[in-house]
Amino acid sequence: MTPMPEATNSPVSSVSLADRTPTRRTPPTWLVVAVACAGQFLVVLDVSVVNVALPSMRTDLGLSAQGLQWVVNAYAIAFAGFMLLGGRAGDLFGRKRMFLVGLGLFTLASLGGGLAQEGWQLLAARAVQGLGAAVLAPSTLTILTAAVPEGAARARAIATWTAVGAGGGAAGGLVGGVLVDGLSWRWVLLINVPVGAVVLAGAALWLTESRGGERRRLDLPGALLVTVGLAVLAYGISQTESAGWTAAATLVPLFAGLALLGLFLLVEARTAAPLMPLGLLRLRSVASANVAMLVSGSSMFSMWFFMTLYAQNVLGYTPLEAGLALVPSSLAVIIGSKAAPRFMPVLGARNVAVLGTLVAAAGFGWQSTMTADGGFLTAIMIPGVLMMLGAGTAATPLASLAISGAAPGDAGLVSGLINTSRTMGGSLGLAVMSTIAAARSGGEGAGPVALTEGYALVFRTGTAVLLAAALLMWIWLPAGRPKPAAA
Repeated sequence: MTPMPEATNSPVSSVSLADRTPTRRTPPTWLVVAVACAGQFLVVLDVSVVNVALPSMRTDLGLSAQGLQWVVNAYAIAFAGFMLLGGRAGDLFGRKRMFLVGLGLFTLASLGGGLAQEGWQLLAARAVQGLGAAVLAPSTLTILTAAVPEGAARARAIATWTAVGAGGGAAGGLVGGVLVDGLSWRWVLLINVPVGAVVLAGAALWLTESRGGERRRLDLPGALLVTVGLAVLAYGISQTESAGWTAAATLVPLFAGLALLGLFLLVEARTAAPLMPLGLLRLRSVASANVAMLVSGSSMFSMWFFMTLYAQNVLGYTPLEAGLALVPSSLAVIIGSKAAPRFMPVLGARNVAVLGTLVAAAGFGWQSTMTADGGFLTAIMIPGVLMMLGAGTAATPLASLAISGAAPGDAGLVSGLINTSRTMGGSLGLAVMSTIAAARSGGEGAGPVALTEGYALVFRTGTAVLLAAALLMWIWLPAGRPKPAAA
């Protein structure tokens, strides 16, 4: 973990005077950072924690292979689709308020998912979890940046937030493995209930309220259009596995999803209070960093999904063994996130992002050589470490570049856009990668060798995508080195 930001400057200066409470003592900066990061850890953990539980869920609830994909994507699509709404709601109605609302919804949905008796109940609970996460997640970053003055301390705080978020995604395999082996798959969701209650209490006690703009009507039509558009588009992609690319069952949802996303852009251009002001994308740092996150996220997101399936379905690992096998990768993503701020003043944010992406691409390329009888060291640990070391190194400079170009009143919106880009790319990427794997392996009932061939093709595809992302970053991200922070 990175050291907590120094509290040498009062965080009150970053919060509007209207939101001060004179009779209440400002909490220590490290405590605010800790609560914000705890919320981020929970929502990112739940993107990946279900991966090692998927075989058990399938057996217990009778889910199909496509259903397993939607256990992950129902959460990811709701998370991505409503993230912009969550970010804007935090700016307008208060970051602390949205943190509490989002975490409360997330915790209740976790209880519902853990008690599900049918597959559709689990998928519905995962979608509501994603909605709660979308309201919560943008506030975690804006609460943190409001509490920490700009400069070296804020860079370290953002690195901590990035590392905790990345560590949440990385730790999902281990946490899920321990819970599935020790209790049951239900506890990968039920564990959020007591943890969420503790974080809720801490947030209510220690966070102070802030907002970035005047109250106005939220763009609910925009949020619904982008969310439904993403879901329909991902469904159309998943249909290619069974129906092919030219079948009506595939083409209709694909075109419908694209039409809904196009309608979303039209609504945003015409509404008086858009969910995503398109003018914001005219800022080079915001546009380039978010596109880079979307493209690279389409590969990175699927890594944990296919690594855990490879470990269990091909190598015969138990859920706990699969989680333990990915511990080195979990540590690597935290190390990469921690190291990035040290290199950014020397190499520049763009160069650090490109370097991290190239390291990740090397790991994906290595992983694509997997075999059905691979050993832990060469088939899981080394390529996994490279993939996640690179992912952690690239994430911090991309987040910093995106935030640096936004006005203070748009901080929550830009935070939501960062998470939306990464998760949107990941959910669509998972739909594509799952189709690629199934097409190569032969789908249901495939043996270890056929499954390995499908998974290997996924990682070869991911390598190509990451190399393209690195080139995109080099050409489009703003060059130069950040100015040294004042002492």
